[in-house]
Amino acid sequence: MTTEFVLLFAIGFVAQLVDGTLGMAYGVLTNAALLTMGLPPAHASALVHTAEVFTTGASAASHIYHRNVDWRMVARLGVTGVLGAIIGAWILSNIEIGAARRIVYAYLLVMGLYILWQSARIALTPRTPAGWLAPLGLLAGFLDASGGGGWGPVTTSTLIGSGHAPRR
Repeated sequence: MTTEFVLLFAIGFVAQLVDGTLGMAYGVLTNAALLTMGLPPAHASALVHTAEVFTTGASAASHIYHRNVDWRMVARLGVTGVLGAIIGAWILSNIEIGAARRIVYAYLLVMGLYILWQSARIALTPRTPAGWLAPLGLLAGFLDASGGGGWGPVTTSTLIGSGHAPRR
């Protein structure tokens, strides 16, 4: 029992260290580790998102304190992000475990490759987000809830790629 606790503690610590540095990857790293430990995808996703309430809450509090938050962008991303998350969690909870496991493994592999690819890219010209923020929130929320990670890699890399400051 204590070995599992230490392992989960280490996984959470390393994943949050990466997430705090890059603004993404907590869910991808933690979910991949939990699936490797043998947890079903729906349980792994639930554990990741429960932990993220606290880890992301602490990060959000720090960004709010340092005035790094664009509240208009939060509103536009957040509403559709919640809708996408509800749909993704419902689908993940209602499909057969074997199929869910294969889909989530493939998704996490794609997200890992996406994170590496995005980290190597340089933004060429800054663009302002317009009508694509709501669909971005919907897609990112859906992918995060159904795959256990993805909000940060999808939204952070898209916003940075469009010329936004990484701290925002």
